[in-house]
Amino acid sequence: MTTTTERDSLRTTWLVLGLALLVRMLLSSAFLLVPDETNYWQWSRYLALGYHDHPPMIAWTIWLSTHIFGQNEFAVRLPTVLGITLCSVYMCLLARRLFSGRAALQTALLSQGVLLFNGAALIATPDGLLLPCWAAACYHAHRALEEDTRGQWLLTGLWFGLGLLSKYTMLLFLPSLFFCMVFSRTWRGRLASARPWLGLALGVVLFTPEIIWNARNEWATFRHVLYQGGIDNSGLVTLRFIGDYFATQAALLSPLAFLLLLAAWLRPARVGRRVTPGTVYLNWMSLTTFVVFLLLSLHVRIYGNWAATAYTAGLVLVAGRFGADPAMTAGRRRLWTATVVLAWAMTVPVLVQTVYPVLPLPMSLDRVARETVGWDELGRKVLQARDSMPRPEQTFIFGLRYQYASELAFYVPGQPRTVSINHWTRPNVYDFWFNDSMLRGKDAVGVYEYKGMGKRIARHFERIDPPETIRIYRDSPWFGRQLVRTLYLVRCYGFKGGQRWHPRNAHDIRATELQTGR
Repeated sequence: MTTTTERDSLRTTWLVLGLALLVRMLLSSAFLLVPDETNYWQWSRYLALGYHDHPPMIAWTIWLSTHIFGQNEFAVRLPTVLGITLCSVYMCLLARRLFSGRAALQTALLSQGVLLFNGAALIATPDGLLLPCWAAACYHAHRALEEDTRGQWLLTGLWFGLGLLSKYTMLLFLPSLFFCMVFSRTWRGRLASARPWLGLALGVVLFTPEIIWNARNEWATFRHVLYQGGIDNSGLVTLRFIGDYFATQAALLSPLAFLLLLAAWLRPARVGRRVTPGTVYLNWMSLTTFVVFLLLSLHVRIYGNWAATAYTAGLVLVAGRFGADPAMTAGRRRLWTATVVLAWAMTVPVLVQTVYPVLPLPMSLDRVARETVGWDELGRKVLQARDSMPRPEQTFIFGLRYQYASELAFYVPGQPRTVSINHWTRPNVYDFWFNDSMLRGKDAVGVYEYKGMGKRIARHFERIDPPETIRIYRDSPWFGRQLVRTLYLVRCYGFKGGQRWHPRNAHDIRATELQTGR
């Protein structure tokens, strides 16, 4: 029976999530898109079953949103803003199911404050779609384990498949759930039933667009993921990256929340001598992912967001263990309050920084400014340069990195199709959209950041003009006029070829026939 206290906790939970959604929707249009966001927006203009870096869900949802709400920052970010809200809803439902309404409320208070979830919501990346799929799959998988109904297993498979279409990290859901079942006397027998395997089959079927695209494109995404996982690294084990892994996880969750999660993993809750079933489930659904990336950090540097799925179940575990016991001691209550407050205290200034430079950071440390300031100004300058060319209708716009090509595509007035001349950098999606025959003989206006690159660019054109230096500034209440970045704009004539990435090493796992010309 639901008590008055439980109902009040649940009402407050939905209020917290609703207010967080409102704030994020307002913030989502208040600052310019970062390079990765404009890159994914570019994908939405070239709809496909898959892409070089990730599965297609981020492109599909941005396409839908921008066709409804227009080509603007709000529309690009709307799928992930809604996605993280859905993730939070499922986390709170899981907390309510495994613990109490109070645990759901504490899950809401903590999760809406951590930097990881706010970043995943306000920066349109695959994580903002992966996380709700993982949280939903966790919720329905627990119901499936308890109820063993076909509907719950199929819902688990549905969210698993959608997660695979968002990011390959969703694959770690399988060992998490499998080991949870194998090592549980209560749930082990479920593996003998056809129902879990029907759910898995549904997930695999949903993933077929990505498989088809990769089969047609020499498994380019798989190659990319293996390269990021360090398959080309000669060293097998190193301790260089493990400290960075722990530091980034603590920063994204906040140090106290991360320490409490470690404590919950190391000393699980028990009733008598037995670990409680809810704790067993949440441990497997969070710790498995964390350990996989911990082991991988012994080989390669791990990006901070790679282990993000661990914290959907992980934060539920922390809230249930440390924030929801009505009989907790005064010391435990102060610790939990400090955990929630610290998470918000670390996140709010960063969110405000996206709109106004409230933090007195030098530009070298202000990543928000470096990634968001000045793209619209740069776009206007590039348009003026293109219009001044002898043949503007036969002049394409390029960046030497996909980040600049994508920002120019979004912020040059008229949002023209742009090109990444990435002959010297790394393979990217532009290799699949353009080839030399489409561009040969045309003039170009391009942007690059390293001064010496002008000499390399000159090899690919009949001639180029001396580069024009462009400096982007922002006004800071702390430092006055701050230089954000220095770029070089170059006018080029008669493209001769060499647009696509060219591998330095023919044995580079990323090298396909598209790049090598075999």
